[in-house]
Amino acid sequence: MRKKIKELYEHSTLVAKIRYSYLCLLVPFVLFLIFCFYNLWNNNRRYEDMINSSVMASQFSLDFQKDFDYETYLLIVGNKTLEESSLHDMLVEADGIVAGLEELTESQENLKRLTSVKKYLNNLETYIGRIEDNIREGNRYEDNMEIWENDVQIVTSLVGDTMSQYIYYEIRGIQESRQQYQDFFVNMIRFSIIAFTLILALFLFLSYYIPLSITSPIRRLTQVTDQVAKGDLTVRSDVTGGVEAQVLSDSLNTMIDKINELLEQVKTEQIRLRKAEFELLQSQINPHFLYNTLDAIVWLAEAGEQKKVVSMVGSLSDFFRISLNQGQDILDVKEELQHVRSYLEIQQMRYQDILQYEICVPEELNHCQIPKITLQPLVENALYHGIKNKRGKGMIRIEGELDGENCILLITDNGKGMTPERLEQVRKGIRNRKARETDIYGLYNVNERIRLNFGENYGITITSTYGEGTCVTVRLPQY
Repeated sequence: MRKKIKELYEHSTLVAKIRYSYLCLLVPFVLFLIFCFYNLWNNNRRYEDMINSSVMASQFSLDFQKDFDYETYLLIVGNKTLEESSLHDMLVEADGIVAGLEELTESQENLKRLTSVKKYLNNLETYIGRIEDNIREGNRYEDNMEIWENDVQIVTSLVGDTMSQYIYYEIRGIQESRQQYQDFFVNMIRFSIIAFTLILALFLFLSYYIPLSITSPIRRLTQVTDQVAKGDLTVRSDVTGGVEAQVLSDSLNTMIDKINELLEQVKTEQIRLRKAEFELLQSQINPHFLYNTLDAIVWLAEAGEQKKVVSMVGSLSDFFRISLNQGQDILDVKEELQHVRSYLEIQQMRYQDILQYEICVPEELNHCQIPKITLQPLVENALYHGIKNKRGKGMIRIEGELDGENCILLITDNGKGMTPERLEQVRKGIRNRKARETDIYGLYNVNERIRLNFGENYGITITSTYGEGTCVTVRLPQY
């Protein structure tokens, strides 16, 4: 049911939704009136109950004294036995009535009077107990008559007088309160009826005219936006009805003009954004490599390997000189090979027990263009994910060849390789341009930079055999 109502509202027109909103405002007001009428009825019923309780209290005050005194006398003169006497039942009933009256009254003075009545009833319980004890002992008639005349009748008289006072003040308070409540509710009902009539008339007026004044200019704006959504950027809005509608119309026209201006800038901005992203990714590689290299230089210096320190510092200098390349993103293959050679020389000093490398690229490829820091991430992957994960020494080989109009560079290692499942996962990550894993990010970065600079036909491909090694092919244009 709730789902159907929600769907009905969502598929309703704006006029219908506004009318629904008016109904939502009207319903609480109707509920308020119902609440007022209910409270009026409930308070009237409450006061009727209080009046009835006062009547019951008056009957109690009149009947209790006469009946209790007479019942006590019958017990004393022997017309009733202890078992036949109902004095205790009368006291229990009187206690119950007093307890009920305590819940009904709101007057603190009357509560004190009821407390006195309860004390009197307790005294009567004590006196009846003495009379019963005297009857059981026998020949105590005179003592019982004295108790009846001097104690019982006086206390029952006090009960009657106190209850009479209670009844008087209770009835007077009830009458005053009832009159006040009746006046209040009568005025509230009059006000509610008048307000309800005025609001209902206002709702009827607004529910017809306001939706029309809103939907008419909005409908014209909708027609313009539909044409814009279909690709027609020559359309213009001319809505003049309503301040808000005029503002929307002017804003829509301005937006269409801006769209025409920005369409030509979008492709350029996207390219710049992607380049900035890739440059940021490149900057994240160098600090880690620099930290590790400096640690190795410190270790060699402490070990007294001055020649290796000099060689490593020289290689590091060449590495960063080519990395900077005076701010240019594209360099010759010859410079890129020198860059990766410096990297391998540094890494071979750190991993001399497990790393060997060869660079066999024909000189005819030296002048081919390549994005800087293309081969180094591929060699780094081969080292950290291939060579280091196998036992014994590993070999990284960089080769090149011309294939028609293309320049082909091969980075091969004899490391651990990849399982078919992992290879497919890596290829899918590069192909779908979604590199969520850190070890795929370098490959993804290299591939995207090549495609961004030279086109969709260029990039990298990967082949691998688990336990034998991996080969990454870099395809570049020959110019």
